[in-house]
Amino acid sequence: MESVQEDLEYLEHIAKAITSIFGDNCEVVIHDLKDRPYDSTIVSITNGHVTDRHVGDCGTNLGLEVLRGTDADGNRFNYSTQTKSGRLLHSSSIYFKNKKSEVVGAFCINFDVTELVMAEKALGVLTQGILNNNFQHAEDEGTEVFANDVNQLLDEIVKNSIAYVGKPVANMTKEDKIKGLTYLDQKGAFLIKKAGDRIAKYYGLSKYTIYSYLESAK
Repeated sequence: MESVQEDLEYLEHIAKAITSIFGDNCEVVIHDLKDRPYDSTIVSITNGHVTDRHVGDCGTNLGLEVLRGTDADGNRFNYSTQTKSGRLLHSSSIYFKNKKSEVVGAFCINFDVTELVMAEKALGVLTQGILNNNFQHAEDEGTEVFANDVNQLLDEIVKNSIAYVGKPVANMTKEDKIKGLTYLDQKGAFLIKKAGDRIAKYYGLSKYTIYSYLESAK
């Protein structure tokens, strides 16, 4: 695939087929990661109420990792995540590449299984394994952040970086901050426009110091 826009109508037909089977609790999102800035990658979304997103909203943190090259393949199937409001989702994401192996788009399915989990005893076949792992392996699989704009997305990634270090910024040593900044770099945070300014405020550093720390970590 060379361009999402060229195949958008075809992809939307696939999205309609999927949601017609799984109903209103199934969201399908199409991202243009080539011809759109990251703050507005969503070009089509069906049942956007599942994650409270709309056409023109930004991509997720997992997309940043794929673009950054941290996740070389990017494709993930049947992983668990949750929305900002705590709704439980089963998700699958496929990333499209052109002939130059550049990422050009993504096709993502998010199925809200909250009610199924609550009715696990009655619908055990459908929900087998969801309660067993209780999303405890979310860190290993990569917790996905659903946001409406990139600033909100960046804020969540920064919070994750602080949690990754394991102490408040005020108590961090230089080595701690380098660890947190390296985490952000690997997660693709610096691909977001003007991310350096926002990250600098969180970490109490100048932009120059941030990039100096990142350089020293390489």
